[in-house]
Amino acid sequence: MNWRLGVDTGGTFTDFVWVDGSGHVQIHKQLSTPHDPSAAILQGIEVLRVPEGTAVVHGSTVATNALLERRGARTALITTKGFADVLEIGRQNRPDIYALVPQKPPPLVPRAWRFELDERITAQGEVLRPLNPDDLLPILTKLAAEQIESVAVCLLFSFLYPDHEQQIQQAISQSPQPQVGNLPISNLPISLSSDILPEYREYERTATTVINAYVAPLMSRYLGRLAEGLGARPLTIMQSNGGVISAAMAGQQAARTALSGPAGGVVGAHYVAAQAGFSDLITFDMGGTSTDVALCQGRVPTTTNGHIAGMPLRLPLIDIHTVGAGGGSLAHVDAGGALHVGPQSAGADPGPACYGRGIGDWRIEIKDAAQSPNLPNRRLAISQSRATVTDANLVLGRLDADHFLGGTMRLDVEAARAALAELASVMGVASVEAAAWGVIQVANANMERAIRHISVERGYDPRLFTLLPFGGAGPLHACELAANLHIPRVFIPPSPGVLSALGMLVAAPTKNYSRTVMQEIGRLGDWEIGDWLGEVFADLEERATGEMAAEGHNNVTLQHALDMRYKGQSHELTIPINRLPTTDYRLPITDLFHTAHQTRYGYHQPEAAVEVVTIRLTAVAPVTPPPLPQYPLAESDAAAALVGEKEVWFNQQPVLTRLYDRARLRPGHQFPGPAIVFQYDTTTVVPPEWDTAVDSYGNLLLTKNPS
Repeated sequence: MNWRLGVDTGGTFTDFVWVDGSGHVQIHKQLSTPHDPSAAILQGIEVLRVPEGTAVVHGSTVATNALLERRGARTALITTKGFADVLEIGRQNRPDIYALVPQKPPPLVPRAWRFELDERITAQGEVLRPLNPDDLLPILTKLAAEQIESVAVCLLFSFLYPDHEQQIQQAISQSPQPQVGNLPISNLPISLSSDILPEYREYERTATTVINAYVAPLMSRYLGRLAEGLGARPLTIMQSNGGVISAAMAGQQAARTALSGPAGGVVGAHYVAAQAGFSDLITFDMGGTSTDVALCQGRVPTTTNGHIAGMPLRLPLIDIHTVGAGGGSLAHVDAGGALHVGPQSAGADPGPACYGRGIGDWRIEIKDAAQSPNLPNRRLAISQSRATVTDANLVLGRLDADHFLGGTMRLDVEAARAALAELASVMGVASVEAAAWGVIQVANANMERAIRHISVERGYDPRLFTLLPFGGAGPLHACELAANLHIPRVFIPPSPGVLSALGMLVAAPTKNYSRTVMQEIGRLGDWEIGDWLGEVFADLEERATGEMAAEGHNNVTLQHALDMRYKGQSHELTIPINRLPTTDYRLPITDLFHTAHQTRYGYHQPEAAVEVVTIRLTAVAPVTPPPLPQYPLAESDAAAALVGEKEVWFNQQPVLTRLYDRARLRPGHQFPGPAIVFQYDTTTVVPPEWDTAVDSYGNLLLTKNPS
């Protein structure tokens, strides 16, 4: 086995999973360095003494943070005449239907940097008005004058006829205009919609292309610094779709990495659960700043209808729902006296109060929820402590000051109590523990809503699934969430705190390709459909095999799918098609669609015309995941792992609780709650009325006893 290192950068910790040549696995957690995430990665590599030649697979938050914090590159948009305002018009949806004065986030490209060209392609892909190269000259001058750092090009119907976009790219790359800062215009990063997302729907295609242009320069510079620091260690990057791509491709198409870290967690969770015989999962990733949840019904769920920072992202990604609730989420009280937890976070620096990094000046600004017309700009500045969910867990005894990170980092109990004492005074409660209990309940409610969103609200019964928590804080809260949602079982893998980094090593090299075709097939025979599909897929297949071969992947599996709908519908269903033999597409495509429509919506229309809107191709290269050792079950008595007892708060009162060292637990061991299980990368809380068993892979299986 080749030496491989998985690295997941989080808001508080950067996680490492290193597999050496003999298959031995080492894990490590390093405090993140928000000013430059690569610094924490290089520090961790030095601590682990990872040798050169080790392949590094990295899940990055650079693109995500740039979008959330609106600190991307100065981006310009070049589009067809009459379409410069597509970014602002959008779909006119109302995400908050009760907001009297809804506030839309401003577009990433201001109006002054959106330029129009008098060219036009028809909906059939024919040139109605050709592109005049002279029209580009004043635009190039403005790009230089405005110090533009990146350019997005999105022309009408360019997915049918990309030549005009390619001409614009060529004109910019050959421009004699002066430099933009230290960068010649000819070297400006350019994102073409015909490359990024060759699909119809102008708003989504424009928004996705702009997102890529906005974050690509930052990602490219970051990966350049990281690659230089890694030396002879080859670097690949985790994508939002659960696969990996080369660092060079990630720099060009940075939008594909927007949910890089969370995607690794779902891939890793699906892998460890499948090995243990569990297929239907709700994954629950609670880190330092946010919680990510996903529902896996036998497979890793993917979608092309994602959103990030209030903008559509139409690239393939794992279907993950995120809320601002993590171990570092700050607690505060609003003007009406209600307790809130998050979405603001203490992050890695200064971190929770118990990290002992200084109090600082913590003042949280809360917008007046009423948005009174008489006070349109009123903000309520409320002085708060820096109490976080982590501080609350420590005060309640669920975390232990001496066992955090395996004892390598001692937590400051008095600092946590001081922070929560200040919060208690604002809340008007009698004790620090009461304030801490309130913080935990509010955080749990936020995360419970997220799980309901991906399960109950989509027609899935949580009682039929297993909850798989991971991240540094996931096992602290999992049992209480499972009890509230009537989920019967909690599955905790051996190293849940670094599962996202493990997922990086499980992920296969993957590339996605798509093209809108808009072809009615409802009245064609299977043979005619097969001939047509063979033709339209040919170009994508040639491109996929060529690009994968250029990255050293010759043994590639091609997965085909079609976005289909009844003619007249506005949304499609993605239908996977597995053709047999290799060159034969003669499958009952329409029957597959009718069946999928019946399953999803409860009806189908066999006499209606059916359209193929978009064809999709996924190229996947094989990967050898890290081995998961399995051992025979031993005796059930877990006394050898018992390291003590202490009082821990459950049900608003202290309860004498047994403490276990997970490193001493063996397959076959069993013990009842209440219990706390300590390990290097996380802490597991087993409430009263819950029982724990260790399976042959070392996973903890927690079930609520019927009494």
